[in-house]
Amino acid sequence: MPTIKSLNKWANAHTYYPLDLLRVALGVFLFIKGINFISNSQILVDLIKPVQNLAGSMIIIHYVAPAHLIGGILIAFGLLTRWSVMAQLPLLFGAVIINFIGEMNTANLIIASTILLLCVFFLFYGSGKHSVDYYLKMEQ
Repeated sequence: MPTIKSLNKWANAHTYYPLDLLRVALGVFLFIKGINFISNSQILVDLIKPVQNLAGSMIIIHYVAPAHLIGGILIAFGLLTRWSVMAQLPLLFGAVIINFIGEMNTANLIIASTILLLCVFFLFYGSGKHSVDYYLKMEQ
């Protein structure tokens, strides 16, 4: 536990605005993707077509859009960022894998891989200095 605190102190001392803007952009992107999946659910059904015979495919459909919506908002505001990113990781791993199992779409693969790398980065980095998490921590 002391190493996490020391890493968190280092991260807060070296926070830059571009990283906070990147976190907000990631959250907004995930939120918009969630709205996209809700407004046009056929896109999501077509995306998971390669794995539709697996058990739990209906759970996947009902988990993806709300996870992107709620996780995107939380990541954008910097509230429970690491927990929100952890909820996104299985979805993003699935998005990358579906590109290899199903029809290869290079643009979707690049987007999914980039968002996955950003989420892994913010899983370790945290929400940064300009976030609700930091504000609430400083209030104590």
